[in-house]
Amino acid sequence: MDGDALAGIVALFGGLTRAELSTAVREHAGRHGDGTEHPDDAIDAAQDAYELLAVAHDGTTVLVPGPTAFPEPPTGAEDLPHILADIERRTVPAAARADAVRQRLTAAAADADPGSEHARRLVDVTYDAEAWVAVDLSGVRNTLTDHTGGPSEDA
Repeated sequence: MDGDALAGIVALFGGLTRAELSTAVREHAGRHGDGTEHPDDAIDAAQDAYELLAVAHDGTTVLVPGPTAFPEPPTGAEDLPHILADIERRTVPAAARADAVRQRLTAAAADADPGSEHARRLVDVTYDAEAWVAVDLSGVRNTLTDHTGGPSEDA
């Protein structure tokens, strides 16, 4: 299952803990035979790609569709909220999502190797994130631009 499909499942609930998402993916796989009985690797990959973002919400960490995701629930996933009725729909505030993406990108920028493809990818993610939620990531972008030797934002 790809990151957009995982983000689509998460979007059905507004946010899911990692354990809840794993349960939802296994439930979907069992009913639709998509071969994703062990979702941990897919969840990790989606988080690495910023398709899922971990956000602190109501005393727990939930995954929400991230700034690079195009949430598209897999066929049949629309039944998951009824099947997993004990999982309540969440509304994760935009401010919490903005804080989480800022913190994650700031940490990633500090660890990015100068001139790396990873640093260039993070610059792209900052633009995606700014379109996704009201957050100013120009400082993160400036850090990454300085690291990659690219033009500054002022040029």
